[in-house]
Amino acid sequence: MKNFIVFCLLLFSGPCYAFDREEHAIISLYKKINPAIVCIDSQINHGISCGTGCIIDKSGLILTSAHVIEAGENIIVTMSNGQNYSAKVVKRFDKNEDIILLKISTSEELKTVKFGDSEKIKVGQKVLAIGNPFGFNGTLTQGIISRIDYVKNRIQTDAAINPGSSGGPLLNKHGEIIGINQAIFNPDNNISNIGIGFAIPINAIKECLKTKRDNV
Repeated sequence: MKNFIVFCLLLFSGPCYAFDREEHAIISLYKKINPAIVCIDSQINHGISCGTGCIIDKSGLILTSAHVIEAGENIIVTMSNGQNYSAKVVKRFDKNEDIILLKISTSEELKTVKFGDSEKIKVGQKVLAIGNPFGFNGTLTQGIISRIDYVKNRIQTDAAINPGSSGGPLLNKHGEIIGINQAIFNPDNNISNIGIGFAIPINAIKECLKTKRDNV
């Protein structure tokens, strides 16, 4: 009888899944950061330009890549909870910096991102990216820093970055932004990702914000 009870318990208890320490850390990080990451859609002449943005201030300031907006109008920001807001451009930077500041007005309690220090990054360290590739909102990918281009001031990563990910964060294991995802390299005109993506180091962006954000 005792053996029968043990057999029944094993039969009906179902599988037990356990996450290891690293998985717990990533799950917790995503849960914390994703509410501060938004999807951006901008109406342009030949259709819709889609990208990702980071809420950097509780007043509704959003950092994204300038090429996502181009000369677009009717900018719509979609939060992680699905709520939509109209956004306006409040600060344009030099074209070669490829960043822009947007602003939304809301009474919602906004979550914000935290900047890290891109001078401390090393080739081989693990990184995470959150974005909206091809409209799949809130997509999390993982990789490493593959290379640091000191001449062009770009971080190269193999974390999957695709069209729609531009403007999204490249994060270290502490959930700090070390770069803003900007572009991918591929030989087939953005049809596929081959593991070569680029991000603007966050320290370069902090310098821009420090000198040009005063009147926002």
